[in-house]
Amino acid sequence: MPVDFPAPMTRRAVLKRAGALAAATAALEVAGPLSAVPERALAATSPADIQFDISPFLSVPPQTYGSSVLFQMPPVHTVFLTAALQRTPAKADQAEMNRVLAALEQYYPWGAAHLVTFVAYGLPYFGRLPGGATGRLVAGHMPRLASATSRYVLEEAQAGPTDVSKANPGISKLRYNVDVVIEHNDLLFTLRSDQAGILTDVLAWLSGSNKLNGHAVASPAWNGLLTFTSSRSMFVQMGLPKAMAKKHGLPFADYIQHQSPMWMGFADQQVHGSGPAAVCTFAGTASAHLTTAAPGDYFDHGAIQHLSHLIVDLLQFFAMKTPSSAPGPDGTFRQRVQYAFHSPAIAQGNAGQFADGGGPALLPNQNHGPGYAARTARGIGTTNGERRMGHLSCLQRSSRAPDGTPIHLRMDGPGFDAMDVPGGTPLPKLQFTMFVPTADFFRTLRISQASLDLQDKYSVSPTRNGLERFITATRRQNFLVPPRRHRAFPLVELA
Repeated sequence: MPVDFPAPMTRRAVLKRAGALAAATAALEVAGPLSAVPERALAATSPADIQFDISPFLSVPPQTYGSSVLFQMPPVHTVFLTAALQRTPAKADQAEMNRVLAALEQYYPWGAAHLVTFVAYGLPYFGRLPGGATGRLVAGHMPRLASATSRYVLEEAQAGPTDVSKANPGISKLRYNVDVVIEHNDLLFTLRSDQAGILTDVLAWLSGSNKLNGHAVASPAWNGLLTFTSSRSMFVQMGLPKAMAKKHGLPFADYIQHQSPMWMGFADQQVHGSGPAAVCTFAGTASAHLTTAAPGDYFDHGAIQHLSHLIVDLLQFFAMKTPSSAPGPDGTFRQRVQYAFHSPAIAQGNAGQFADGGGPALLPNQNHGPGYAARTARGIGTTNGERRMGHLSCLQRSSRAPDGTPIHLRMDGPGFDAMDVPGGTPLPKLQFTMFVPTADFFRTLRISQASLDLQDKYSVSPTRNGLERFITATRRQNFLVPPRRHRAFPLVELA
């Protein structure tokens, strides 16, 4: 059906009524004008019961962009909204949530070209239901680990091994020593669109504008049910990080590869880098089934959604001692590609190792198997026998099924904001979310990513261990994203 796209609202009007949503609104205002709207056709099928399975609605097949690797580019803009409940939802609240979600889909057709929305729930939500998280209602429907049936698939996030935290007294970062906060939100809304203006319009509607895509539509009648606690904006498009860096005069702008959709200069959207949505669900597939859930169960097509917020130290990534310094030898392309992927370097880059990234952004996500990180930590097969590990090598210690299928679906991308930054200066961020079958799987994945066990066992320098020293996680939380058919306050209808 034809869609009349909303005219941009004034900054003052949007921010005045946005409240906690103002941060995302302001970020969209900055990134929107620098982004391009991809040409996509309207999807012809209905959304899947797996909420986060949006691949049929991208309407653009994977492309190589001039490389030999297939990439699938997601919606350009994503907003994450966290919320806290002020009371236990009733059936009337469930009906209103269904109305809200239906209205969004009525006035903005489902798909990357217009709007994609899904909803997830944290442990505090399930604790509010009759009997609490361990009561009959939740216990009778919550899937459990196949390997330990006394444990739920949903467990709270933990500080990662290299997060700044009281749990990790020996961990510090070069610049951004911000303790990670394990959040306790009840809800997470994920909103995605190629058009920043659509998301701005939706944020205004959620804040009470009573207008959606130019039509008079009653804003959500929460009736004191929930309060938004944070909003975060993410942008993913080829060349957009460099454009943002140029616009804001960031000192490393010239060193970011012009084609990269990520701050660190390498595309992270390889088709073969993530698994199919179904393998990430509780019901699983023939490749992996890690829970007690079976097809037809209440949460069968659900999954765990981990959300974290990270500061990216690009000065350190390019080995710049100060913003006015030139990059150093530890920040050459050949070094950076080994931090991000594998060792030895999967590409050597250009003669000039810094200008425009110093090399290509579009590189393959090679699967070297779960033992590769240990081999390179021992110096086997590396240049001059150097002991080091790449980020991807470490992840592959536990990220894939026996048949090689990734058991996760990544949905991460750049941000640029002042959230959690000492002094309140906007900085490059990584807005990270991932869908996995269990919270325990993600915990193991995060331990693999850090690989401190291999670092200690084989005396690998922390400066040769993946991307750990360049990122500071400031927030983490796990959510359960239910099947689409139960996305509005799950289990309330059974209470």
